[in-house]
Amino acid sequence: MCRRVLLAAALLCLPSVARADAFDPYINTVLEKLKPDADGVKELKQLTPETILENNRVLPDSTSALVVVQTNEGRMCKLLVQAARKRLNDEDKSLVNILLIEKYVTYKTATERAVQASGQNVMLFDGFQFSLDLGQVVPANLTPDIRFVAKEGKDKDEIHLEPVGKAKLFLLTKPLPEATPKKSTKFVIGEVFEPKYFTGKFKLYDDGRRSGTLTLEVDNEGAVTGHYFSDKDGERYKVVGKTGTIKHSIQFTVKLPRTEQTFQGWLFTGTGLAMTGWSKMQDREAGFYALRVEDE
Repeated sequence: MCRRVLLAAALLCLPSVARADAFDPYINTVLEKLKPDADGVKELKQLTPETILENNRVLPDSTSALVVVQTNEGRMCKLLVQAARKRLNDEDKSLVNILLIEKYVTYKTATERAVQASGQNVMLFDGFQFSLDLGQVVPANLTPDIRFVAKEGKDKDEIHLEPVGKAKLFLLTKPLPEATPKKSTKFVIGEVFEPKYFTGKFKLYDDGRRSGTLTLEVDNEGAVTGHYFSDKDGERYKVVGKTGTIKHSIQFTVKLPRTEQTFQGWLFTGTGLAMTGWSKMQDREAGFYALRVEDE
């Protein structure tokens, strides 16, 4: 009975098929190969509002500039930034210049997408220093990775974002080919359901507590292999399993560091675009759903 209730709740939450975020493919292995002299890459000592405005359409459906910073500790970080003006309070009607970091991700070294620090909607005011390794605004006695300067001048204001110390700042003026996913054939389900329809990439939501990207591969015998990338830490975990005697059912296990989590799911036979079911980890059962990820 409990599982039926969980499945019903999951079905009510199912949105349409998931779409890939153009920011996501810029993973650590792509950023580590970035070359300052590459086409579409500019290393800058100062990033001005004018330059941000000129390059705020590199990613589709975004009005932010795409910036990559190599931190003082050698880690790679991707950022979406905007230059803006903000009113401090209702009494003071004057506006001040700020830099808005829409979102950023700093990766752990020698990993594909394991996250060192991440955040969103960070506002930097004049003189604010930010450590991308720590994910924090830091005081003057600590070495930051970037600093925002917004000083009023007699003839012209001085406004820019700059790297600090050994940090390097790169502006992307066009999408990197390595981060541009190849267009896949649109998924179409046949009249007769086949276990191979489980093959693909899914955005998995588990119990409203955890999420990640699940990639499955099913062979002719129904054996399931793959991997799962956690949204929380970006770590990659092995997946093994098998399809069921009911052709649209599947059982797979995610091998976590100290334990494992088993999933029992059913793929929608009408479209093949969604899967729902229940999971079990350390004797605790919960509901999950997963949406097939398709390119725009």
